[in-house]
Amino acid sequence: MILSDREIKAAMARGAIRITPEPAATAWSSTAVDLTLDANLSFWQSPSTQGVEAAFCPHSKDYDFAALSEKYSKSALIGAIGHILPPREFVLGWSLERIKLPHQFRLAARVEGKSSLARLGLGVHVTAPTIHSGFGTAESPDYPGSPIRLEIWNVGPLHIRLQKGMPICQLIFEWVDGTPEKGYGGQFNLQGPPP
Repeated sequence: MILSDREIKAAMARGAIRITPEPAATAWSSTAVDLTLDANLSFWQSPSTQGVEAAFCPHSKDYDFAALSEKYSKSALIGAIGHILPPREFVLGWSLERIKLPHQFRLAARVEGKSSLARLGLGVHVTAPTIHSGFGTAESPDYPGSPIRLEIWNVGPLHIRLQKGMPICQLIFEWVDGTPEKGYGGQFNLQGPPP
């Protein structure tokens, strides 16, 4: 079941959902809340060894996304005039907002694109829309939650200017049928630039 705007706000009031900073009034629609783009972007650099392209196997027991990212990507901040994303380019971004979904409240979410951006050819998640129950939770109750990593790509023919603070995606919250045995503990649970 998808939560309405009223139910999302009620869940926030009782601590079942935490969004920091709290979304502006303009961020709300009937069944979703918009998230905005943080200034941090990461760009993959094409690795090659003596002119031969390297290949990576995510299924390998030695695969380590964090190490791969550190070695083959560079980070930059979106400046005052924004960042131009040309056609066929891919970047990783962050939501400005941090999300916390304590698993005992039986809620999960999905990241979805915004139609106003999709119609230009801009996507904000490739195949990873699920925000699991328990996402952004840590031992410390003061932990503000985690931002959402956004896989941003331009499949359209136009150059698109990305700007810090622009509405970039929306979250749709859903009830989880039953309380999970444990919260999300995957490698991306406590992610993001420092709070």
